[in-house]
Amino acid sequence: MHLPKDILLKYWGYQSFRPLQEDIINQVLEGKDTLALLPTGGGKSICFQVPSMCMEGICIVVSPLIALMKDQVYHLEAKGIKATAIYSGMSKRLIDQTLDNCIYGEVKFLYVSPERLLTDIFIARVKKMKVNLWAIDEAHCISQWGYDFRPPYLQIADIREHHPDIPILALSATATPKVVVDIQEKLNFKLPNLLQKSFLRSNLSYSVLYEDAKYAKLVDILQKVKGSSVVYVRNRRKTKEISDYLNQCKISATHYHAGLSMDERTLKQENWIRNKTRVMVSTNAFGMGIDKPDVRTVIHMDMPESPEAYFQEAGRAGRDEKRAYAVLLFNLADKMNALDQLEQTMPSIAEIKNVYNATGNFLQLAIGSGLEGVFKFDLAAFCRQYNFNPTKTVHAFKFLEQQEYLLLSEGVYQSSKLMVKAHKDMLYKFMVENKGFESLIKFILRSYSGLFDGLSKIDEKQIAKTLHTDKAKVEKALTYLDQLEIVQYERANDFPFLKFLKPRKAPINLDLDVKFIETRIAVFKEKLNSILHYATDKSQCRSNVLLSYFGEIREDRCGVCDFCLGRNKLDLNNVEYQHFLDLIREAINEEEHSLEYLMTIIPNQNKDKVAHFLKWLVDYEILKKAENGKYFWNEKR
Repeated sequence: MHLPKDILLKYWGYQSFRPLQEDIINQVLEGKDTLALLPTGGGKSICFQVPSMCMEGICIVVSPLIALMKDQVYHLEAKGIKATAIYSGMSKRLIDQTLDNCIYGEVKFLYVSPERLLTDIFIARVKKMKVNLWAIDEAHCISQWGYDFRPPYLQIADIREHHPDIPILALSATATPKVVVDIQEKLNFKLPNLLQKSFLRSNLSYSVLYEDAKYAKLVDILQKVKGSSVVYVRNRRKTKEISDYLNQCKISATHYHAGLSMDERTLKQENWIRNKTRVMVSTNAFGMGIDKPDVRTVIHMDMPESPEAYFQEAGRAGRDEKRAYAVLLFNLADKMNALDQLEQTMPSIAEIKNVYNATGNFLQLAIGSGLEGVFKFDLAAFCRQYNFNPTKTVHAFKFLEQQEYLLLSEGVYQSSKLMVKAHKDMLYKFMVENKGFESLIKFILRSYSGLFDGLSKIDEKQIAKTLHTDKAKVEKALTYLDQLEIVQYERANDFPFLKFLKPRKAPINLDLDVKFIETRIAVFKEKLNSILHYATDKSQCRSNVLLSYFGEIREDRCGVCDFCLGRNKLDLNNVEYQHFLDLIREAINEEEHSLEYLMTIIPNQNKDKVAHFLKWLVDYEILKKAENGKYFWNEKR
């Protein structure tokens, strides 16, 4: 068995591990089930990639995001490590070929979506694989108390039965104490085993700024803090609106959302990564799998859905460990509208049934049909046709997935692929008899290697350019050759897929677990209240508010958030600050007092220092002014 540090140096070029990485790796190599909690950008992938490379066999990685799978496969292949992935939209023969390569080839990492785990084809093949590790990414998805619960994750415990002695490594960047317990129970850990790195990001300054003029404040921040930035908003329209506004202000910006074509998204992403564009204005569709270390600011123009979502998105700043800033722009309207989000985003039972029925009609499926059928699905067109609220519709699909009726996968670009199926002699004979295809076939054989061994990526646009024809004719010719079984042609696509997990039912026969849906809505409400508390609490360190949500209690302040920066200006040590605070609170515990009176209860102190302290308490709403002009202690801060 290879040593972890040797593997790390050989393939990643690092001399040493980050804190906790080596401990996690050693637990895995000792065969222990392990739950690893690392903050965003904490190097989670290393924790399963290195130990698997130390052992014989293949690591099966369960991940909910296709884009993330493809990104990791790409980076592993670039290091000379064989990796592959299976996800929605792949043809059956391509899945067959991929799984065979995992059994008989030299593949070290197989990435799969959780819904693939209990398919007959996967179970039959995984039994024959020499599995050395189960790695479960985004493990919080297994808990109904998590912010992104996905029922297919519950299948992971069942698949372990086929390799019962193989350890499991669950990874997450956002798990509350309740979710931590749930993960280990749902994955059938032999023994509880949690390794957790502090979620504190000492280089990341969190701030909540109360602003009515958000656009002007955004420009002000970007002018003061140079460097790359991500600006998050909640709807697609605002991405372009704010991007245009920033460009008018001479700040290079572009917009990004899931409704753009893959070519558009790829170009925008590449320009931003290469610093050709400074600011990316996006919905939460942007960021997964993006590891740009030099992001200096992440700015939220709207309230995030949960502390987990905010922590993940804000955590994309400062991965180079240099000073970075996470800013939430917040105002009274946000506070007033926060709980209204429930009504705006959470569908009723009737609305869920309506979405389900409309889906069947949209795809022209008869009642009782559709089982295991996989369909291209244009979500935007679907919402337009039936005049559905897009956000509510997405949540309706999530509930329908959780009830195991259907599954809507994310859209992700898949390059065109080609493999020559015909024997070389047969191929030569075909070209002799079909001169119209000769130049196309010969050019492809000259331009792409490995075509007889497996599927290789091709570029129809480049082929057409060289042959002085158009892309559509190349695609038509390759489709015809596929039909003749001369080649296997997998055409590029960029769309989500929808899969019916049960035959289509009539709306009246749709049996939804109302109690479960009500529980999920209650969880959503609880998380919304938690992020609202984070935004409105002016009385303590921002980092500590976030950390306490994840069960990490700290006495020390971060020193760099908006609260701490204000607190630092008081010129008070911790003992003095707490003493002053206790005196003030004791004085107004039973009755309200004027600031003039409060000035007198802190003896033997410089009056300017005391006045500054009282002003600070008022500014941060620790003291609030009553109608009679006197002040009281704000218990609801």
